[in-house]
Amino acid sequence: MAKKSSVSKSKKPFEVPAFLRELLEAKAPTGHEFEAQAVCDKYMKTVADDYRKDVLGNRIATLNPKSKTSVMFAGHIDELGLQISYVDDKGFLYFNLLGGHDLIIPSGRRVLIMTKNGIVLGVTGKRAVHLMSPSERTKVPEVHEMWIDIGASSREDALKRVSIGDPAVYDETVEILNGSVAVARAFDDRAGCYIAMEAARRLAKEKKLAVRVDAVATTQEEIGTRGAQTAAQGLNPTVGIAIDVTHSTDHPDADNRKFGRITLSGGPVICRGPNINPIVFDKLVAAAEKLGIPYQLEAESRPTGTDARVIQMANGGVAAGLISVPLRYMHTPGEVVDIAVVEQCVQLLVEFTKSVGAGESFAW
Repeated sequence: MAKKSSVSKSKKPFEVPAFLRELLEAKAPTGHEFEAQAVCDKYMKTVADDYRKDVLGNRIATLNPKSKTSVMFAGHIDELGLQISYVDDKGFLYFNLLGGHDLIIPSGRRVLIMTKNGIVLGVTGKRAVHLMSPSERTKVPEVHEMWIDIGASSREDALKRVSIGDPAVYDETVEILNGSVAVARAFDDRAGCYIAMEAARRLAKEKKLAVRVDAVATTQEEIGTRGAQTAAQGLNPTVGIAIDVTHSTDHPDADNRKFGRITLSGGPVICRGPNINPIVFDKLVAAAEKLGIPYQLEAESRPTGTDARVIQMANGGVAAGLISVPLRYMHTPGEVVDIAVVEQCVQLLVEFTKSVGAGESFAW
């Protein structure tokens, strides 16, 4: 009789959901969200009772449109980027910043410039360290001290391939680091957009939905929560839940006394503070506990830096909530997220929405 092998079978590698992967691979800097919009169109048009776009580029998927009580989900689809602002005589491209960048990040990166004729590959450059004085080496370069090199021979040559105003993103994609922990260029906030839209996809299968659901892929969050503002004004929801990322403070040198304690794989983060309706907060916690999902709390003493800040103040006021995915290295090309937590956030949002009753008041 042959001996049984003592070698255990290897686990099947974790797979990123196709919808999320396509969102993460989309190039969609703020104000130029075309590719991410197309992904939402592909996955949401056929499941929503109504699906539409607006003049700010938001995508809105609606379920059960006749209900007077409504829950809005908001996850933004824009990301940080660069924008070509000037081309010098030698064909080097200078750029503006789209969104809030740490200026230690941009130099020495491959970038993808989005032009009317397709993608142009470039690399960001600055003066090499060998050509700097000791004092210069200690300074972070200013934006005008960096450029993009596309291998052009002259200004005329460069302008045959790119135009002033063309946007660009870093040339990075999604990869698994270990288990369900992944790295990508734009988890902020394609993770939130996916959660909002995937929750709506699952709620579309519910036979009896008491409320209207408006799942919104919002634009231009990175430059002032602009898409969410107009969407909330137009939809006038009863409840508005923003889904975004927050800082995972379990990395070296994160002072929990300053930033709180949030762990990468510790579950969805439920925000609490003046931006958050207390009844919504309690219902989110109750939904997590009903599902047995681990959750974390985050205290925000002011309006949050998310779509929730403008949702709350729309029209006569909206009962706002905020669910966040813990993320390391925010606003870099290497943002790290545990995708298992992304799935928990989808489940939490679905359960919360099912708990909202027709005609329920969130006045306190």
